[in-house]
Amino acid sequence: MEQKDIAVGLDIGTTKIVAMIGRYNDYHKLEILGIGKSKSLGVHRGVVNNITQTIQSIQQAVQEAESVSGMKIEDVVVGIAGQHIRSLQHSDYITRADADQVIGPRDIDMLCNQVHKLVMLPGEEIIHVLPQEYKVDGQAEITQPIGMYGGRLEANFHVVVGQVSSIRNIGRCVKSAGLNLDKITLEPLASANAVLSQEEKEAGVALIDIGGGTTDLAIFKDGIIRHTAVIPFGGNVITEDIKEGCSIIEKQAELLKIKFGSAWPGENKDNEIVSIPGLRGREPKEITLKNLSKIIHARVVEIVEQVYLEIKNYGHEEQKKKLIAGIVLTGGGSQLKHLKQLVEYITGMDTRIGYPNEHLAGDSDSETTSPLYATAVGLVMNSLEHRRNEPEAQQDTAIVEEEVIEEQPETVIETDEEEEIVQPKEKKIRKSIFDTWAEKFKDFLDNAE
Repeated sequence: MEQKDIAVGLDIGTTKIVAMIGRYNDYHKLEILGIGKSKSLGVHRGVVNNITQTIQSIQQAVQEAESVSGMKIEDVVVGIAGQHIRSLQHSDYITRADADQVIGPRDIDMLCNQVHKLVMLPGEEIIHVLPQEYKVDGQAEITQPIGMYGGRLEANFHVVVGQVSSIRNIGRCVKSAGLNLDKITLEPLASANAVLSQEEKEAGVALIDIGGGTTDLAIFKDGIIRHTAVIPFGGNVITEDIKEGCSIIEKQAELLKIKFGSAWPGENKDNEIVSIPGLRGREPKEITLKNLSKIIHARVVEIVEQVYLEIKNYGHEEQKKKLIAGIVLTGGGSQLKHLKQLVEYITGMDTRIGYPNEHLAGDSDSETTSPLYATAVGLVMNSLEHRRNEPEAQQDTAIVEEEVIEEQPETVIETDEEEEIVQPKEKKIRKSIFDTWAEKFKDFLDNAE
């Protein structure tokens, strides 16, 4: 089996780091070959704050995935989140020199590259440039301009921006763990790939990924990403509140949340009590489940309201921007009991829990289909798509170059020969934005060291 067909996703979260190895089977479903998980040390609210610990955690997760799959991991696609991420809308255009030629992928790359040159605030850089709608010669609402004639190509973009230092730190950790950084993807986009269906994206849907340190939001409408946001609250603040409110240690608070926690206080009777062993021979503590769910409820309401504010900012109350498919919850925090009902109650929108099993092969482990691993599954899918598009372009150039070599002796007319030779150059230029970005990024890392 070729290494090309295999991809690795590395999800660096606040609570856990997951390395996942996967490939597509014959039915174009994702087959998970190995998965490694380690406790995330050194990451706070999605941002690396201790390099050494993060490197160790990455190595641990990668070793586990390698031993399960029996493969060596080299290239990885990493997810990025954190409160420093913001998104903006931008429109830009290019004037094509040869309006007689149809618009090709190269023109779109040129347009996207132009957006990459946008002047950002100091210390920020562009992570993603996502085209939304195109205009060709003033004709609006074009979703795919390739193959059309036109002199002026215009587009609206959704630009995702993050802090240079945070991105660099992630890159540094990956590199020091002995891995090669293939590309960086925004985590909510990866989760969306894994848990949303195309119909939902068309109808309009808000994906809420509740992690340990952050809650990520991605809004889709008409099959296009419209809005992204990262809210710096997650499951950890709930655990913190339980710890403070019940005066117990963090480990116990986490277990209480998972085993008995509920987001709806009315569900628990007053006489339901949990006894927690005291520290070092002290008396055990008794906690009523009613109080526990009140603590959780207060914090969850705060998180959901923050997210709902972002959905309102996108403008979902307008008729055109209505999210018909409602809300999809994923991530570890979505496993909290009665959360779905609470979200429905606050937002008044249809809600479901998103499991990443839509694209997974039928014989997948029940563990991998948990919402916990939605981001990791999405990153592997992202990497496989990226890999698939790459060899095609390389193949193209190879074929063209072969033709040239064969035809050179036969051609007598010089102009033809020149035309023949010019072609491969054009083909070579066709490089995706991500490739150029990844190269710049790698150079930067090398120099930084």
